[in-house]
Amino acid sequence: MLAIIGGSGLSQLGSLEVTQRKVSRTPYGEPSGALTFGRIAECDVVFLARHGYGHTIAPHEVNYRANLWALKDAGVTEVVSVASVGGIRNDTWPGTLVLPHQVIDYTWGRGATFFEGAGVPVNHIDFTEPYSRALRARLLKAAERCGEKLSDGGVYAATQGPRLESAAEVSRLERDGADVVGMTGMPEASLAREISLEYATIAVVANYAAGRGDSARAIPLDKIGAVLEEAMGRVRRIIGALCEK
Repeated sequence: MLAIIGGSGLSQLGSLEVTQRKVSRTPYGEPSGALTFGRIAECDVVFLARHGYGHTIAPHEVNYRANLWALKDAGVTEVVSVASVGGIRNDTWPGTLVLPHQVIDYTWGRGATFFEGAGVPVNHIDFTEPYSRALRARLLKAAERCGEKLSDGGVYAATQGPRLESAAEVSRLERDGADVVGMTGMPEASLAREISLEYATIAVVANYAAGRGDSARAIPLDKIGAVLEEAMGRVRRIIGALCEK
């Protein structure tokens, strides 16, 4: 079963033939919202809005452990995360869709592992390749089939939020090798790895990062909504193609 975690700009999947909604409880508290079950083409799909269905949960307040645990408990084996990001690299202009291959974690204070607490053994996961190679390959093929451009590869910098970054911080991220910057990429990716979920991210560039392009002096927040609305239509087409067999 495939799960789609929708970020900013993707609070529902219009192509999903909904069969049921389920409120989940986990050992880590409540997920961001009810799980929405349904089908797209020939694929069983579960959808979860990362920030809640009213977009009320800030990136640092998302219960990532509960979200991933609830999906695993529902029978999910693969997760496609959709995340809005700022573009750092010259060719990551607003509206670009990027399929990251690496991540750098700058977050702090988030529940970042399932393996903690009294009597729980320490568990070290291999995180050399943070995203599923097989799922990434299928997403690239799906994008090709439906004629949508999905940039293959990029380094996702996960920052704490909820504020956007300063221009100096973005310059630091660029020196560190980051191509895009977002606030939800971690610990979601590592938690998925801990419980053996195949995981990949479609990063949707909503704006140039601070100090870049038309964000050189200030990020044009009034333009982001229109960019995301158009780009998420292309994301939905890629997900639809992924679900075709």
